[in-house]
Amino acid sequence: MTKKYGIIGCGMMGLEHINNLNLLDGAAVYAVYDPIDSLAKGAAHRANGAQICSSIKELASLPELDALVVVSPNYLHVDNLEEISMHCNLPILCEKPLYTNPMQEARLTHMIESHTAPIWVAMEYRYMPPIAQMAAQADAVTGGVKMLTIKEHRIPFLPKVGDWNRFNKNTGGTLVEKCCHFFDLMRFITQSNPIRVSASAGQIVNHLDEVYNGQTPDIWDGGYVIFDFENGARAMLELCMFADGTLWNEEISAVGPAGKIECRMPGPHRFWPTDIGPPPNSQITIAPRTPKRPVTTDVVIDHDLLMAGDHHGSTFYQHEKFLKVVQGHGQVEVTTDDGKMAVKMGLAAQQAALENRVIHF
Repeated sequence: MTKKYGIIGCGMMGLEHINNLNLLDGAAVYAVYDPIDSLAKGAAHRANGAQICSSIKELASLPELDALVVVSPNYLHVDNLEEISMHCNLPILCEKPLYTNPMQEARLTHMIESHTAPIWVAMEYRYMPPIAQMAAQADAVTGGVKMLTIKEHRIPFLPKVGDWNRFNKNTGGTLVEKCCHFFDLMRFITQSNPIRVSASAGQIVNHLDEVYNGQTPDIWDGGYVIFDFENGARAMLELCMFADGTLWNEEISAVGPAGKIECRMPGPHRFWPTDIGPPPNSQITIAPRTPKRPVTTDVVIDHDLLMAGDHHGSTFYQHEKFLKVVQGHGQVEVTTDDGKMAVKMGLAAQQAALENRVIHF
């Protein structure tokens, strides 16, 4: 039986969720809500004629629904989750970050305790095929990850409705909004929790000449973050959001006493300059220390999945697993505890950079 989904938030990422649910057997978007009428109508059309609701209450109260997907702006996630829990107890997939302000954490915890249905936090990067393959092999190849480096060189923040992503008060800051994915990966790959963080980051090139309603954006566009973990591993993030001409959007390497494994991924295909030819396939390189035999292989991703969004098919693979939870025979792989910790790491990294000091957990 096809499971019916409701979508809250119909901007760019909301459409990506709809595109991928359209490709998934056993799932269909039944209803959508967005306070901007044109976005809701566009999403309903993309979802093959889904019902348009006038409020979260109306959508969450639909008896036909089997699951909800929250894709609203960051600062609304907690408000939306609270309102959902007032009207239904359905499985929820909530986009990252789970919250943006430390003041929201207690409210979020109360909501989670009262909502007994599963909640999955959408950490798509775990499900990008190159990263998923790398993470699955990391311990065997490295002999235990001791050093992990994540480098993202990419285009600037994309325009969003109302320019909400230009201001820290709405996003939690770049190291929360953009980088909670990477901090989640650090925990996922090292299989450990952080104990301290240091950082140097700020607004370097982008947004300096922008003005919205008389206000200059305060969102950051680059920096370095270093975490130490309970098991002795160290991890570093290098973020640059003015690297528009780069070949690889993400490069991730893990190294241990036995060897090194790394993966490389180009940016979203829709931004690739087609006049220079097609974008490269993603790659994985396995490099044992002894004997020295580095081997690089391509990771080929289905074309339809690449065209369905900007995340190398990961949104589809994530929904495949979430559908099993909705059907009652799967387990939540990215829990609210994971989502909370990713935000805490981002907030601590923001604080470390702002105050020029080491933050301890």
